[in-house]
Amino acid sequence: MNMAAAYPHLDEMQPWNARLQLLECISVTPETADVMTFIFKPEKPGWFRYVPGQFVTLELPVGPNGVKEPTMRTYTLSSSPSRPFTVAVTVKAQKDSIGTRWMFENLKPGMKIRALGPLGDFSYVKHPGQKYLFISAGSGITPMMSMTRDLNDRAPSSDVVFINCSRTPADIIFRRELEDLARHMPKLTLGLIVENSPRHDAWVGLQGIIDRAKITMFASDFMERTVFCCGPEPFMTAVRGLLESLGFDMKNYHQESFAPALPSIEELPSTAAEGEVLANVAFTMSGKEFPCQPGQTVLMTARANGVRIGAACESGLCGTCRVLLVSGEVDMNHNGGILDDEIEEGYILACCSRPKGDVAVEA
Repeated sequence: MNMAAAYPHLDEMQPWNARLQLLECISVTPETADVMTFIFKPEKPGWFRYVPGQFVTLELPVGPNGVKEPTMRTYTLSSSPSRPFTVAVTVKAQKDSIGTRWMFENLKPGMKIRALGPLGDFSYVKHPGQKYLFISAGSGITPMMSMTRDLNDRAPSSDVVFINCSRTPADIIFRRELEDLARHMPKLTLGLIVENSPRHDAWVGLQGIIDRAKITMFASDFMERTVFCCGPEPFMTAVRGLLESLGFDMKNYHQESFAPALPSIEELPSTAAEGEVLANVAFTMSGKEFPCQPGQTVLMTARANGVRIGAACESGLCGTCRVLLVSGEVDMNHNGGILDDEIEEGYILACCSRPKGDVAVEA
């Protein structure tokens, strides 16, 4: 399309709809040795509606051992909704990763993939404060970057302390942009901490692990701030424990995690107690019906009996396992992975929905 010949204004276009449209990759940018940013536009002319810090779940056409089947992976958007014509995910490829490695090796401009979302409550929009403290490590920087970019565009005088922890100076993601933002946002304090610095790096910043002294150095008033934390699980556990030990008001602490929160099938009873009646789960598209063991979710019942329902986070966050509840009732305890209008339409998240009796789902 020649955009100059038919220039559409934002209010003349429709927002991207995950149910109807694909994402088209338009750019791939290396950030560090093992981190890349993938930028997408809508399949058809449009724009993206989301809040900074939310995530999308990508359906990647790859499976273990080279089997080509959809693999669901959840990634936080690093882009800002203040620039709504594209979205970006910035991802780090671990040695044993499947989906992210596929993206590094195969995802090129012009390719289209399916996505779910955006979803999630990890955002200053959802948890507003007067002053913010962003603490991140590794690729956990992405939601913080989304929020900082958004604040720079909407409210550049916002009071933000941004602390990022990395292994070495070369591993600091978005370093140049962060330093540039710190020059243009008058109340943005940037704190970069590395575990170690090779001799050839002229690093003059802090080294070691995050602790009270380092936090206080950048934010002496951290006890008064709204804190957002994201990074590897051990990192977030350490930060949370540190703040708790200092008497921080934890209602002002928020962290992002895609770790499964529900017990595995092995951790649940395999048989009903005496006199207990099992609920049956009917999978209408598969034409199968199975008993649901006590405490099990719809997803657990499906897996135990060979019915495929796509899932990624398995903690009610990503929305990947959304299925239509045809009949019956469930107890659904999700973490923001499904919209209110989807619930009204009859959809549930299989990973966090436990039957309250016989149910039927579209799977």
